[in-house]
Amino acid sequence: MLTYTSYLNIDELLNLQQPVSKPVEHDETLFIIIHQTYELWFKQLLHEIDFVQRSLAKGDTSRAAHTLKRILKIMKTLVGQVDILETMTPLEFASFRTFLASSSGFQSYQFRAFEFALGYKRLEPLKHQPEDSPATELLKHYLLQPSLWQQFLMLLAQRNYAIPETVLAVTETATEPNEDIQAVLLEVYRNIPDLTLIMELLVDLDEGLQEWRYRHVQMVRRTIGSKMGTGGSDGVGYLQTTLFKPVFPDLWAIRAQF
Repeated sequence: MLTYTSYLNIDELLNLQQPVSKPVEHDETLFIIIHQTYELWFKQLLHEIDFVQRSLAKGDTSRAAHTLKRILKIMKTLVGQVDILETMTPLEFASFRTFLASSSGFQSYQFRAFEFALGYKRLEPLKHQPEDSPATELLKHYLLQPSLWQQFLMLLAQRNYAIPETVLAVTETATEPNEDIQAVLLEVYRNIPDLTLIMELLVDLDEGLQEWRYRHVQMVRRTIGSKMGTGGSDGVGYLQTTLFKPVFPDLWAIRAQF
């Protein structure tokens, strides 16, 4: 008989929290649960982004907009969870930090895949994953397919807007600003309400991602200060370099052109 417990695999789920500190430190369980929850939300974000892409490919802007709004709610939830992590003092985190050894949130391949899916692609994250691992397979999947931004541009092309072929080619690099695209976007803003809504939701998503990055930086700063991050990462130093880098640069560039 299907039950709540069996349907959700509750017994298995509750056995996934395995602290490594010895003796087990009280706050490590919170640390594990928060990050496991983040990974579940990252999985859902990828699931939703894939659906937005399929909706845009079919020209269904209404369903794409609805799903983007759901993604924005998830992003708010990700940011909100930082509040819980920030209840952990530097001393409490230090009590088990050394046991984390080479593990680091920098290695979260689902978050990197989410960045790739939006259009912030680069090869560097693959260096931190084992060859032929599920992580590498997922990253390559999103690296080698059109990004969400490219899918939106394809929709504009289907509606007879002049989109350069070069920006639709799948590459292994991040989206770069393009003045030809910006001219098209300005025209769309002035004339096509359903596409304007999609663009505004993409700006909301970009802003939400930047908000997540900022809160993450501040949380790390108050927890470990300027120390090197776990796993040998640069900690706050690296995280600060990611701030205010839009994944949809053209949508920001046109703000001064209205």
